Amino acid sequence: MTYQIPPPVPHFVGRRREQALAATAVAERDGESRPLLFALSALGGTGKTELAFRLARTLRPRHPDGVLYVDLDDLRRGGVVEIGDALGDLLGSLGVEPDWLKPSFKARCKQYWTKTEGKSLVIVVDNARYAAEVVPLLPASGDSVVIATSHGPLYDLDNGAAIDLALPPLDPPDAMELLRSIAGDARLDAEPEATDRLIRLCCGLPAALHVAGRWIRKHRRSRLPRLIDELTDELHGKGIPMVEVLWDAAYRGLGPEAALLYRMLPSIPGTSFTPEAATAILGRGRDAADRALEELETAGLLDTRDVSDTGDDRKRLPELLRAHARRRADDSTEEERAEWRLRMVRWLLRQAQRADRYAAGTRMTFADPVEPVAGAPDVRFEDEEGAAPGAAPDATVGKERAFRWLETERHALYDCVDLAYARGYDTEAAAFGEPLWTHYLDHPHYADGIEAFRTALAAAQRAGHIPLTVRLRCQLARPLWKRGEFAEAERELARALTAARSLGESDRYRKLGASVVEFHGMLRSARGDWAAAAADFEASREVHRAIGNEYGVMLQTYRLGEAIAELGQLDRAAELLAEAHTLARRLGRARLTARVGFALGGVLHRLGRRGAAHELYTAALESARERGADHDETGILDALAQLAEEEGRAAEARGHRAEARVIRQRNGLV
Repeated sequence: MTYQIPPPVPHFVGRRREQALAATAVAERDGESRPLLFALSALGGTGKTELAFRLARTLRPRHPDGVLYVDLDDLRRGGVVEIGDALGDLLGSLGVEPDWLKPSFKARCKQYWTKTEGKSLVIVVDNARYAAEVVPLLPASGDSVVIATSHGPLYDLDNGAAIDLALPPLDPPDAMELLRSIAGDARLDAEPEATDRLIRLCCGLPAALHVAGRWIRKHRRSRLPRLIDELTDELHGKGIPMVEVLWDAAYRGLGPEAALLYRMLPSIPGTSFTPEAATAILGRGRDAADRALEELETAGLLDTRDVSDTGDDRKRLPELLRAHARRRADDSTEEERAEWRLRMVRWLLRQAQRADRYAAGTRMTFADPVEPVAGAPDVRFEDEEGAAPGAAPDATVGKERAFRWLETERHALYDCVDLAYARGYDTEAAAFGEPLWTHYLDHPHYADGIEAFRTALAAAQRAGHIPLTVRLRCQLARPLWKRGEFAEAERELARALTAARSLGESDRYRKLGASVVEFHGMLRSARGDWAAAAADFEASREVHRAIGNEYGVMLQTYRLGEAIAELGQLDRAAELLAEAHTLARRLGRARLTARVGFALGGVLHRLGRRGAAHELYTAALESARERGADHDETGILDALAQLAEEEGRAAEARGHRAEARVIRQRNGLV
């Protein structure tokens, strides 16, 4: 069972009314067709996310199919959430592989309904702003529960579809209990008047009470009335909420390195960060960063619970604290803040480029590699510990870690493109497009990809980097045509081809031009114009052959063979695919060898050469299973089933179809 809720916090009090209402609502449900939705709304700092987690833990035994979590702020770009990507994340949590994700929003909705129908799930949707962001994420099962948190009521939910739980501040007894449990200090009972003043100043906000309790623990030698007098004077002088005053007090109590890191943290893109990122932006080594992070945690200025299930000791700076840290960043000059931002952008770009090399291997790139950033160690992708003495690290492990890093850091990387472009770091903004392409191919988030490639393209144009503009136009075209926006994709590729022709006749630029022609052929294939696609693949192949690029020749021969097969020219298609199959095997490209072999098997099958087709299908099936490629496996099973039926092996055909059906159902497809 998937379980994505963090462990309980050590201090939680109150909210008995809300928990009782939720328990009653769940107990009274009987055969409902729609999932139960709890809408938790409250101001920031009231503890609504923690209450949502608590409810989810309580409901877990009644909902055996999983407890899922999605934070919409992680997916928010310019205030807008692409709900299709949120659906993609939830489908991934439910076991759907990236290859199976449908490209359109409507298709993903249907896939989500299919995957959740009949399931008993608890889903926490954090930081919603509108009901329209929540409704598409409701599962299809009436036996499921959704807990949505928001700053204000979700007014546009259908009447009766949700139970509103508006969280007030904690009442004084609960606030006192929480403060006492955090501080663990006898002064609170010994000086009740001062304690009452502190409770009133915290306004019943758990966020304020947590900081106040930690602050009291830190100043054990001071008399409580004097400490509270200082805070009260500041509150009256500034006229700002108590929680801000407490954070200011906690900030002033930090050492120089921790205070500096706190001011720097908002410059790290994304909603969470790793200790490596903190080390990179501080620039004083890992030990200094670890000390500063520990001090921030002790002061209550950091959330160290990792709700992302990434296993990389990820930290979070909640929204209110992030805003406070931005205000405290005014203690530094604009030049210093600009230096932090650029440092972070370059470090992240360097790691993304390194991950790209591990994940995709040697390929044609045009952005200059970023040099090491002083005081900022690189993320380790190699499996140095697992390697034998004197042996090279396991490349497979490095590749897996690189792909995982790109997916884990995707929010930061996509945000970094916008940040770099807005600040005029055009070289860096454009360069992010190359590693993000590798990530896109493995995890096709269409909206994020389109936005990032457009921004990177604008940066490359502003920087006058023509080869990168060519590459980025091709990258932008693919998610566009995947979403059915064929005309715009056609325009981007036409511009890319014009720009490529202006670059000259070096082998490198001819290879880039051949790549543009290949993309054009792929677009025409997607539109069903196989004759035009075949002409493009043929032209691209000839360029690769002229410059001696065997891999390019092999790939274009494969694509050409598929297009020719679609045109019904089976004998020629068989020749082309056999040539591509031999080349792929000689180049050691296991995945492509299997895919080309399967395509060749399909053509031979249509030519009546069933024995040869069966041999190729079987080899492709073994390869797909070794790689865990479910998507490839189902297509091969379908082909084997058809072949078995034609040869009178009905039981074998039923077995293949049953296996394929299980995989499709597992990925939310009928």
